Amino acid sequence: MTIRNKIDRILEITLIVLMVVLVFDVLWQVISRYLLSSPSSFTDELAGYLLIWVGVLGAAYVAGRQEHLAIDLLLQKSSPKVQKRLIVIINIVILLFAVSVMLIGGAWLVITRFQFGVMSAALHLPLGYVYLVMPISGLLISYYSIEIIRKNLK
Repeated sequence: MTIRNKIDRILEITLIVLMVVLVFDVLWQVISRYLLSSPSSFTDELAGYLLIWVGVLGAAYVAGRQEHLAIDLLLQKSSPKVQKRLIVIINIVILLFAVSVMLIGGAWLVITRFQFGVMSAALHLPLGYVYLVMPISGLLISYYSIEIIRKNLK
């Protein structure tokens, strides 16, 4: 099993676990609110944080599989040689975004949230943990982009 396959598998399992927890969290919110008439105080906040993690990690996952939303009209109309060049250019742009915004910007966000001691309202969880998904996903997207660039330069 290659490193890529291991990363993909870990990401798949993580996303499945997060989705299962999210479904049970929302289910508990509905049950506690409508059946028990005593809404849970933490489920709304937890659902929001889980949704952030699922969305951002899911973006990294589909970026690695090259299944993200794209307008590929130019790619479809190009010759195979031009397609490879365009894929390299597109992935260089993706890499620049992932490194500058997600990795560097996300790391700054995480560090400052921990430094300032910013806590979530209901869970009393340091928000640095919530935002940690940004640099993690940035790192994953960077890895996938570099791999795609290398494959298309051969």
